Amino acid sequence: MIGTTKRQTSLFYVAFGSEASLIKDDLLEPLDALLDDDSLIEMVRDRLGLRRPQSRRLGRLGIAPDRLLRCAVLKHIKGWSFRDLQREVRCNLVYRRFTRFDHDRIPNYSNLSRAMAALDPETVGHIHSRVVQLARVHHVASGRRLRSDTTVVETNVHHPTDSRLLGDGIRVLQRSMKRLAEMAAPGALNVVDHARAAQRRILEIHTAARSLSEAGQARMKESYGGLVSIARAVVRQAVTVSRKLSDGAIAVNARVTKVVAELTQLDHFIPLAKVVIAQTKARVFEGNVRFQGKLLSLFETHTVAIRKGKAHKPTEFGRLVRIDEVENGVVSNYDIADGNPGDVTGFAPAVSQHVKSFGRAPHMATADRGYFSAANERDAHDQGVKRVVLPGRGPLSASRKTKQRERWFKRGLRWRAGIESRIATLKHRFDMNRVRYKGDAGFKRGVGLSVIAQNLVSIARVMTRKEREARRDGEHRHAS
Repeated sequence: MIGTTKRQTSLFYVAFGSEASLIKDDLLEPLDALLDDDSLIEMVRDRLGLRRPQSRRLGRLGIAPDRLLRCAVLKHIKGWSFRDLQREVRCNLVYRRFTRFDHDRIPNYSNLSRAMAALDPETVGHIHSRVVQLARVHHVASGRRLRSDTTVVETNVHHPTDSRLLGDGIRVLQRSMKRLAEMAAPGALNVVDHARAAQRRILEIHTAARSLSEAGQARMKESYGGLVSIARAVVRQAVTVSRKLSDGAIAVNARVTKVVAELTQLDHFIPLAKVVIAQTKARVFEGNVRFQGKLLSLFETHTVAIRKGKAHKPTEFGRLVRIDEVENGVVSNYDIADGNPGDVTGFAPAVSQHVKSFGRAPHMATADRGYFSAANERDAHDQGVKRVVLPGRGPLSASRKTKQRERWFKRGLRWRAGIESRIATLKHRFDMNRVRYKGDAGFKRGVGLSVIAQNLVSIARVMTRKEREARRDGEHRHAS
């Protein structure tokens, strides 16, 4: 059952709570009023009500929607894990008051993780839209200027070498089969453990890969052959176990739900392990480095290899994210691309989403030269943008050079450069550098929550600055 937002304070906490309320946090205090918005809390409550058919009125009392929303924001502001979140909220009076737990018991980190997983990407998108609307209501973002850029956000994967992927496939399949063997009747299912043999082949591959000689490459191929043979044997055994359990040929001594859960895991990883075997065979033994449908992780299958021309990191493994920013550091929109499309395809959608969010086109829209095309400029003008600041690529015509030397164009380019620092802030300050939530939905949730936390902080800082200036002006008028 969903926790209530109307809570009665313990009689023994009243006196202490009045003293604890005097402890302030300069960053979290302005956010408190923003997160009290009824629309935001109702969005989270509606989503929590969909976890189970009777979640709204039956079952054990769960986390309240306002507490969950505040925990999500605090987690990304501080860059904590769920364990850190539980520990810090439990130990710190400021965080207890901010998350509305006060004297109540703090949920376990696993409960916080499961509750936050209920926030699907669509709900996170609605929350982000409401936060942008709050920025408009408080006159923080008018939407007159728009700048856009793309960045790679890493998924939580190790470097995807073929040997490691094969080792992952062997490990997870054997793990599921061992659990099923424990649930089966004694002696009904015997699982051959290939873990040590697989680890030896992986170490042999890593050692041989250091040598570029023909002998070293031959040893590496030989070790790869052994590792592929082990992987095939494990996959064959997994297929056999799955078929026998599905047909009822193996007696089990456990609850059906547990058996079905492990069997689902087994059936999920079997085709992925087959893909890894096929792409390893194509690359190592056939020399085909452009295998169609290449898999970079068994656990984060949506991961894409992206090259952005960085000297220190030539290839990044994650997803391409487009960030659209307006005034005062408010990110008006974000988009997570499928695959690795060119930047030129993202400018028209950025302007269209801005029109949808603000009800009108920006006066000025700018991006780097990767977004440039004549079609993008025409489309932006057609949507109502007065000044489109897109630097051209390649040799420029005389008219183009004259246009890019104009003062308004140079001003737009200088303002565009600020989105680089906004992306760096999102990554290093709000935990968007590497998303540790699981799956495609978890990745989108992590990116969205980072953007929401950043927007709330930007709105709160602008509001605080305006209040300080208004108070200063009032004091000057009173003194005069």
